[in-house]
Amino acid sequence: MQDTLTVKSVTKVIGLESVDSTQTLAKELALSGEPEGTLVLACCQTAGRGRYDRAFSSEEGGVYFTLILRPKNKPAACNASLSVRTGEALAQTLNRLFDIKTKVKLPNDVLAWDAKNRQWKKICGVLIETSATSDNNQWMLVGVGVNLNNCLPRALQKTAVSVKQLIRQEVSKELFLEELLNDFWKQYAYWLASVK
Repeated sequence: MQDTLTVKSVTKVIGLESVDSTQTLAKELALSGEPEGTLVLACCQTAGRGRYDRAFSSEEGGVYFTLILRPKNKPAACNASLSVRTGEALAQTLNRLFDIKTKVKLPNDVLAWDAKNRQWKKICGVLIETSATSDNNQWMLVGVGVNLNNCLPRALQKTAVSVKQLIRQEVSKELFLEELLNDFWKQYAYWLASVK
């Protein structure tokens, strides 16, 4: 089945040192007509956010991006399933590259096993937002924040963890992002094929 699916790719990258929120900027770009595959990528966010506008810590060293999608004739009711597919891509990439035990926590988090403290901790989050002008999506935003090499605030250290903390070394953000996007586009292709 995989051979019959069209796997897309990033068409444009907007890279920033700092931004309030990649999601906010990507929404402006989506409304102005930026095409599917536009990636807004930042080294850090000053006002990163998750579901229900909860603050998302976005210090330098992590991976923070929003991808603009334009799935045609896909019902808005299926948006949650793309959040799960994105989480699966994240979990798969982290496990394959760094041998980290991961699991998806519905609806939009990925947890990693912290063996030292013997508990599951949040390592990344997903935020899906869509146009809400009709029953079908005109655009979708897939926002992702990953704790890669960043240091977490003390207040979050009991519930969150970074790759660097788990494997005790810095990793390549470029390699991780490339592998993650490859995994995501495959999941997106399956999602497009399965959603009616």
